[in-house]
Amino acid sequence: MKTIKHIVKDPNGIHARPAGVLVNTAKKFSSDITIHSDDKKGDCKRIFSVMGMSLKCGDSFRIEIVGDDEDAAEYAIKEALTSSGI
Repeated sequence: MKTIKHIVKDPNGIHARPAGVLVNTAKKFSSDITIHSDDKKGDCKRIFSVMGMSLKCGDSFRIEIVGDDEDAAEYAIKEALTSSGI
């Protein structure tokens, strides 16, 4: 299992565009990829699940990746988070 910890940097939080970036990246991999914040959990491959987390600027969350391609998924998701300013 790989874990990514991140703090939302986008001033508008994780709305449709950044959620789409995260979902499109996660869908490229067969691993199970979940997003967690406080007591909430969502499927990173479903846009409404990610948007339903209601993450605002400054909120912290973690992404857990479990599967055969978890190393590649971890790298790609970290790149997506950084390059898109999420």
